[in-house]
Order: sequence, then structure tokens, then C-alpha cells
Amino acid sequence: MVNLRIGFTGARRSVAFRHFAAFEGVENWALMDPDKRNLAAGAEQLGIPPERCFTELEPLLDSGINVLVAASPMPFHVPQAVAALERDIHVLSEVTAAVNLAQCRDLVRAVRRSKAKYMMAENYVFAKVIRLVGEIVKAGLFGDPYYAEGEYIHNVESLFRNPDGSPTWRMTWQTGRNGITYGTHSLGPCLSWLGERVVSVSCVGSGVHTMPDNKMEDSVVMLCKTERGHLVRIRQDIVSHRPHCMGYYSLQGTKGCYEAPRAPGDYDRIWLADRHSNDADKWHSLWEFEEEFLPKEWRELGEVAAKTGHGGGDFLEVHAFIESIRNDTNPPIDVYTALDWTLPGLMSEQSIALGGAPVIVPDPRTTLF
Repeated sequence: MVNLRIGFTGARRSVAFRHFAAFEGVENWALMDPDKRNLAAGAEQLGIPPERCFTELEPLLDSGINVLVAASPMPFHVPQAVAALERDIHVLSEVTAAVNLAQCRDLVRAVRRSKAKYMMAENYVFAKVIRLVGEIVKAGLFGDPYYAEGEYIHNVESLFRNPDGSPTWRMTWQTGRNGITYGTHSLGPCLSWLGERVVSVSCVGSGVHTMPDNKMEDSVVMLCKTERGHLVRIRQDIVSHRPHCMGYYSLQGTKGCYEAPRAPGDYDRIWLADRHSNDADKWHSLWEFEEEFLPKEWRELGEVAAKTGHGGGDFLEVHAFIESIRNDTNPPIDVYTALDWTLPGLMSEQSIALGGAPVIVPDPRTTLF
């Protein structure tokens, strides 16, 4: 068994990965954060001693780690991942994978040169409901899935400024840019069902109303055309005053459809022609199919996973990453998948600036180089 020593960057978000230490042969080893107060608080929750707490990256990389969890703000994901990969240190990177095309190129090149694994930590795709729908898709009960929706509606205005009034990275890198700059939570599940990449995007917004200083319009919608001509609609809104809806999804195929609940009291509903032909106008509960289609990891680890964040995704993404290292297999969200889910959001900035005109999405396997 490969023993893993985990180094973390970004104390606040790193604590969501503290269950690395729940796996045999894995130790939460070291932590880096430039803010000493955050560093101390995070170290306590992760169980890391003061002598392995750092305010800079190099000492962290030199501390004996063989895995880096890049949980710092978005613009640092790629520089930190590249620095680790150059030392053949495995990387689990928070979302999004990169903040511009230059970073995408740097990341792909570093992964290709390195002997280490890279995975993006898109936790939503590991949630129970997403995995269950995915297994039903694999069984062919949706027929040919041709349309999907994902929405991330979550007012995070309280996270835009530090206690001293200065802007946080969220204000700079999310509402400070116009387009869907934080779209992988919505797009990742949809593309995991469709099994294909996006080739072009068209993006438009509602205008700026709630916070006049924002560059990002209040509600932004991105239409994604896939390589097989299918359609994905993504909506992002992180400022509007309303209850949140961070996990709405729908899927339409030639033989069935699924819709997630939008509000408390609603339910995950599904209709499948092969199973519900006598109820052409009646929705059924998705959970009628749990016993038949629940995937292996949820059967074996679901009780533990359900106690962690993002519908169990925080635990199961860690499990999948550890398994890829120990079995020397490709991580489920490798660098190409990570960029397939990140690049449409980056290109949406160009589209929205062009009034919604379609913009080509590069293929990270070929066209970034």
C-alpha cells in the first residue's frame, strides 16, 4: 500500500478535505496559508502540528509530502499544481482548474511531463443523485440524452469582502468578470451524463442590478453545443436576493427525462418510457431506482460519505483520487476532463462581450498547443 502524506494550500477550504486522514495509510501532513490566523485555525481542524505549517509554498513542497491539495483561491490553482507536478507530487486541485487559457496550457504541459497524477476536485459529480442518474443513463433507459440543464444560484455577497473591507478573491475572480466563471458545479454533472465535450458556447446576461459595482451581470446563461450537436444550458447567479438553489439539474433523452427539485418539499423526479409507458403524464420518484442502480461506491461508502459536504461528494472525490494513485489508474477527472469542464466558462467571457455570439471552445488534447 502506498502511504500518502497530504499537503494542503488554502486553510479555509482545506478543512473540507480533512477526511483524507480517514483512509488507511494517509496522513494530513502539512498546511500552507499566507494568513497566519487562518493557518492556525486550519491546522487545528486538520490535525497538523505547528512545525509543519507554512506561509509559503516551497517549504510545504519540501516537507515530505507526496500529495498536494490545491485549495487556495482560483488564480493559484495552476501555479501551485505546476510546482507540485514538477516534483512528481500528485495534485488534487479545487475548482475551477484554471482562470485563463495560458494557465490551461501550463497545466496540460506540466501534467504531460510529470509522473504524478492530477485530478480536479469537482465534488458535485460524486453526489448520490448525480451518480444514480448517471447509472440509469449508462443502462440506456434515457435513450439518447440530448439536452441537459444545470444551475448554480447562490447569494455569496457576504464572502466578497474581508473584515477590513478589501475585496476577497471571489469579488475579483467571480463577480469581477462577466460570464460563467465558476461553472463546473453545474456543467460537470451535465457533461458526465452526456459523455461528450462542449465545442462552442453562447453567453448572455440579465444586466447589473443588485450590486452596481459588479462586472458580472446578475444572472448569466450559457448555452453549450456539444460535439454531437446536443445542448446544455447553464445558469449562474451569485448575487440575486433569493433563497439558494445550488444544485438544480435536468436531463432529457429520447426515452426519458429527469428533473431535480428546485425548493424544499419538491422531489427528484423521473419518467422513463421503458418503465412508465402506462403513465405517460405522471412523474415518478427517482429513488424508486436506488436499489437497482445505486453505484458501488455509494453502496459501500455511502453511510460515511453522506456525513460530509456537498452531498457526500467531498468524501467520494477523495476516495476516487486515492484509488487512482494506489491502483495507478487514470483519475476520474483528469486534466483533459477538468479543462473540458473549465474551458466553456472561460470562453463564455468572450461570448458575452460579443453580445452572445458563439465562441469556439478549444480541445485541451490538441488545440491549446
